[in-house]
Amino acid sequence: MAVFTVGKPAVYKTILTMLKFFNTKIGRLRLIAFLEGVSLLVLIGVAVPLKYIYQDPSLVKAIGPVHGLLFLFFVLNTISVGITYKWKFRTTTWKVLLACIIPFGTFYVDKVILSRMGA
Repeated sequence: MAVFTVGKPAVYKTILTMLKFFNTKIGRLRLIAFLEGVSLLVLIGVAVPLKYIYQDPSLVKAIGPVHGLLFLFFVLNTISVGITYKWKFRTTTWKVLLACIIPFGTFYVDKVILSRMGA
């Protein structure tokens, strides 16, 4: 059994790696894409089944608005980044926008498109 130790240098390195995402518009878009993707998966994978199988809508009521805000932030940031980086709508922008309504789409777009643009 392998034991992984996490020391202070590893924590600081992780924090510095995460902070680099706040320095650029692409980085912020990637971070919002990740959060939006996770919220969508939790919503459709956990909250909605709980609502319809166990008649408990509380998680949908809690996660739904959070996901809605993240969705709006993602769309607005995608448009902003598209204008700033002069993306062509037919080749890039529509793919990124479409990703936010497909489960796992934001993770795919992050890997295939956004990570190659730098962050």
